[in-house]
Amino acid sequence: MAYDGIITYAIAKELEDRIVLGKIEKVYQPGPEELLLHIHTKAGNVRLFMSCNSMSARVCLTENRYANPDQPPTFCMLMRKHMQAGRITAVRQKDSERIIEIDIEAQNEMGFSVCKRLIVEIMAKHSNIILVDLESGKVIDSIKRISIDVNRYRQLLPGIVYQYPPQQDKIGFRDVSEDCDLPHDEKSLMGAIGGISPAIAREIADRPVERLGEIMKSIEEGTYVPRIYMDENGAPREFHIAELSELDGVETMEFETINECAEYYYANRDSSNMVRQKSTPLLKSAQAALDKALLKKKKLSEDLLKAENSEQYKLYGELLTANIHLVKPGAKKVTLINYYDGNPIDVPLDEKISAAKNAQKYFKKYSKAKTAIHEKQSQLADNEMDIKYLESVVQNIEAADTEEQLEAIRDELQETGYVRRRAKAAQRKKKSKPTPIKYTLSDGTTVLVGHNNIENDYLTFKLATKTDVWMHAKDIPGSHLIVRLENGRTVDDLSAELIYEAAAIAAAHCKFKTSENVPVDYVPVRYVKKPNGAKPGYVIFTNNRTVYVTPKK
Repeated sequence: MAYDGIITYAIAKELEDRIVLGKIEKVYQPGPEELLLHIHTKAGNVRLFMSCNSMSARVCLTENRYANPDQPPTFCMLMRKHMQAGRITAVRQKDSERIIEIDIEAQNEMGFSVCKRLIVEIMAKHSNIILVDLESGKVIDSIKRISIDVNRYRQLLPGIVYQYPPQQDKIGFRDVSEDCDLPHDEKSLMGAIGGISPAIAREIADRPVERLGEIMKSIEEGTYVPRIYMDENGAPREFHIAELSELDGVETMEFETINECAEYYYANRDSSNMVRQKSTPLLKSAQAALDKALLKKKKLSEDLLKAENSEQYKLYGELLTANIHLVKPGAKKVTLINYYDGNPIDVPLDEKISAAKNAQKYFKKYSKAKTAIHEKQSQLADNEMDIKYLESVVQNIEAADTEEQLEAIRDELQETGYVRRRAKAAQRKKKSKPTPIKYTLSDGTTVLVGHNNIENDYLTFKLATKTDVWMHAKDIPGSHLIVRLENGRTVDDLSAELIYEAAAIAAAHCKFKTSENVPVDYVPVRYVKKPNGAKPGYVIFTNNRTVYVTPKK
């Protein structure tokens, strides 16, 4: 991770210019390890985000809007009591450590001015957010309470005098001068200088004093260029204010401020990780339901196969009825001539009952089997619809890239009964209007794609007109796609190139999006119907045509 002491210093310098003398108007706690301050400054309102998550601890300004819990946590309520309406008087880095201090002047219940200090410790799994009373030096509270059972040497509990983390026997990067005799290899530099990351240690190894001096000068003068280094998938890999020569040739993104750079890095890295984490239980539930439906299909198919072999029971009954006089009382079987093909056949008997009753028994089994065939076929058809629906849900969960999309899928599964409705579901906010994905073809034609099955139904049966074109990967779980046609245009007015463009997008939103030559059906919307009682996203259609494309957005 790149949030080292140098980044901390650059962030603190920018925050000093941006939020000092700002007034804290609102305090939120979006997550268990996060704090968000809405600050009014002369230059406008800003949002300061703090996190002590072990994988993404940071302090930076943010433009993102975080969802807040319906009921603010206790820590949030306490922070509101002590900080809300307070004015920020100073922002600084503690020595060369990954610690940012924010001094706040507020009023207590009696109307007297009191000074508090919000301390954010950015130290991996030991990260924390602490509010300290400056007069007494005692901890008011911390977002992670550390008791003596956890740490014998340093506790963070209300009422305990705050102590900084123990200092290491290193020279802070801000204290490095020309008189310092520094080593020239990464490992030794990491042991000698505090506040630098391994990437910076490798970068300055050839000229540590000079290179650190250049970096510090760029921070003081504000001439540095924050940049993010991307991986082969276009995801953030590393970021810093210093150029990292070891990443030469890697795609980069440059930013005007280190706050913007840090927020983009973590927001884009954390969002995908968070979505993956939150999708796991939902995917597990959907996959379990799908596995259950597939097992049911197997059992129903076996039962149907047995029922379809029931013609033998009818034959036994007919042969026994025609040859009752040949059956001896108490016999366990009788050999009779099959008058359909002239061959002998052994008919099993229940020796406890007469031949006539044996015949009736076989006719009854035959009748039950014929009824079972109809029932099993009906159950198989319903089960097949369930399988197709659940396969589409699994595909939608795997394709989801935001928490909002996952929540929409969860709501869908709750409505269809596959996921138990949560206790607070009734208190949920009003559902937002579907927001399908929008694409534009080369001629300007708009294409819309659903995120989930509820949106698929909305697209196809509410938003689309009868002359719009509907597309879907053929017999493959995926999203509905609508090509919007205006000014009297029909499917016949679409060129082959446009059809292939749109079909490639539809294929890119299906289960086989990494394959080639994916078949895609397309048809005017008027030929697409939804059977009564069908689950969300399930449709039937006629008059379709099929093209084969390579998926591409």
